Amino acid sequence: MTLIRPYGDTTGDGMVQLSFTLPIEHSKVAEGAAVQLANKMGMDPALVVHAKPMGEGFTFFVVYGRVNHLVDPSTVEVVERDYPLLTPKEANAAIKRSLRRRLTVVGACIGTDAHTVGIDAILNIKGFAGEKGLEYYRELKVVNLGAQVSVPQLVEAAREERADAVLVSQVVTQRDAHLLNTREMSAAFREAYPAATRPLLVVGGPRFDETMAEELGVDRVFSRGTTPGEVASFIVHRLTQEKAS
Repeated sequence: MTLIRPYGDTTGDGMVQLSFTLPIEHSKVAEGAAVQLANKMGMDPALVVHAKPMGEGFTFFVVYGRVNHLVDPSTVEVVERDYPLLTPKEANAAIKRSLRRRLTVVGACIGTDAHTVGIDAILNIKGFAGEKGLEYYRELKVVNLGAQVSVPQLVEAAREERADAVLVSQVVTQRDAHLLNTREMSAAFREAYPAATRPLLVVGGPRFDETMAEELGVDRVFSRGTTPGEVASFIVHRLTQEKAS
């Protein structure tokens, strides 16, 4: 078993950098409060390296300091990719061979979320990280509903389009809105569809924990940095495998 410690200036020195905002006007007292908070979080010594007023009554801090905590990588739980990465050509061929029809994907940002950057990066042909979006795949029919789509509207659109998969992006996370919206969505689809005919439910966003799929009632959770190819490969793999079995 190998334990590891944070690295700053020299290997194993335990130095970390932390940023946060306190509801206090910028002053020497505010900087002292930031150091006190860092100390209580296990940073000792702690040094304020940046402090900036963030509107009336708030200050943003960056604190640099040492922690004594050790990390055991062998106890870390992650969701490993359990499907092959397919090129667009391979994905198209798998769909054509297995389904013998185009695969329909409906995507949206639900609730009050108006941030379409994530869903557009996955669905739009221009894509993300050098990869074309799902619209580029010849055997995929993509319906992008855009932003601020209610859960009933999403369910209705999925029914009308006979969706094989539903993709939901959530960027707004205040008060765990992304989790509440996802649970509402999964419950609505369970109520609207028999289990055997429910479309594949996939959610993604920068604040999601990929281990929470079962808890949220969805088939897959993708976090930050996910590429269109990963999403397309998962959908094609799951749906073609289910068809084969």
